[in-house]
Amino acid sequence: MSGYESLKKYADFQRVYGCGKSYADKYLVMYVYENRTDINRVGISVSKKVGNSIVRHRLTRIIRESVRLNSEALKRGYDIAIIARAALKDKKYAEAASAFMHLCRLHGILR
Repeated sequence: MSGYESLKKYADFQRVYGCGKSYADKYLVMYVYENRTDINRVGISVSKKVGNSIVRHRLTRIIRESVRLNSEALKRGYDIAIIARAALKDKKYAEAASAFMHLCRLHGILR
């Protein structure tokens, strides 16, 4: 199976936050937790502190696209929670994708 599934349930997010390991940079915070399956599940969170709904949805789309395009480069079997920081608000796709790949390297989940 290629790609990834969505992390949707509150309990799943809480497990990733509580038991997972986190790294952060200027634009994103990423929590990673091994889920013992052969698929990755990704959840994206953008707080109201970042901006209004238009800004939050734009950032969600940008992060989702960077995950989609780079999902083949990731190892399988992880729950990943990505939190956008306010510094990402005025940035383009390239900065978000770069921050995502940087955090993946820090977590050691790149193939």
